[in-house]
Amino acid sequence: MPLVAAAVCPHPPLIVPELAGAAAPELDDLRAAADAAVARLLASGARTVVVVGGGNRTAELSYPYRGSFAPWGAPLEVRLGRHPDGIVGTDGLPLSLLVGAWLLNRVRPQAPTTWRMISVSADEPVERCAAGGGRLGSRAQPWALLAMGDGSACHGVGAPGYDDPRAEAYDEGVASALACADADALLGLDPGLSAELRVAGRAPWQVLAGAARAAGGDWRGEVSYQEAPYGVAYFVANWERS
Repeated sequence: MPLVAAAVCPHPPLIVPELAGAAAPELDDLRAAADAAVARLLASGARTVVVVGGGNRTAELSYPYRGSFAPWGAPLEVRLGRHPDGIVGTDGLPLSLLVGAWLLNRVRPQAPTTWRMISVSADEPVERCAAGGGRLGSRAQPWALLAMGDGSACHGVGAPGYDDPRAEAYDEGVASALACADADALLGLDPGLSAELRVAGRAPWQVLAGAARAAGGDWRGEVSYQEAPYGVAYFVANWERS
């Protein structure tokens, strides 16, 4: 069955109010945009939702899923899915998938949904990202994809990666590709430059591009959030079939 919808969200720890503390209102707009994008994704009719995010390896993780935000300052546990036999599954999600699970728990679907979580190594080659995305639709259910990833962390001298004049053009290119549902443009993102600009979303976005390209048909995109608070570029977007 084809891919029916996709969404893109960032994964800063401070999107979680319990981690942000008094600074939580600073990301209210991002939180609202991400909630709306996920709700739109879950309303697409998909029976399976695949979450893809950066990790220390490329692998499909074992269901069900569990993780904690304790390493980022709050003992907040997140779970996604339950196994009737009590099997633990994956215990210790990478940050990208942990935030993805947190977002999905905030907006629960009306219909029963199957969850899958896939981590992608930051240095995964473009061709393998695209091929991996193309293989995701091999199961016999309509499915949707949530791609978790941040843009460049080099916007300004206070940014985690300090200031890099290439960051603005890079992230404008990403925003344009997401707004136009341009899979080819996402696949054209250079892994070397992405690493230099401390981009966490390059590989997950290219998995999305590979999935959309394999699914075929016409797509329309919409970017609902594009800002760089704290010197890191964050995007929220939806892709739907035209």
